[in-house]
Amino acid sequence: MQFPTTMTFFARFEADILSGKKVITIRDESEKDYQPGSVVDVSTLEEGRWFCRLKIKSVDPVLFSDLNEFHAEQENMTLPQLKQVINDIYPGIESLYVIHYELVE
Repeated sequence: MQFPTTMTFFARFEADILSGKKVITIRDESEKDYQPGSVVDVSTLEEGRWFCRLKIKSVDPVLFSDLNEFHAEQENMTLPQLKQVINDIYPGIESLYVIHYELVE
């Protein structure tokens, strides 16, 4: 099986990722195959501009209804903001994955 070696984020999250304020991303099943321990190249979704490398620490299933303040804190937003962002990207999806990562210097 081929594991993903790239990841994209909306450009608005770049500063939070680079500052270490955002340490997880929550994705749907199509993006659950990241391999813990691997390093991925990261670029902006909008224009495909590379901006860093991240080391994948873990990939864990989570239900939308189980998202909590700790997830929101790791995303550097409030819980209502987090749920709104996820609803905007993945409307109506309950089964999600938390991808925990760290910035590679």
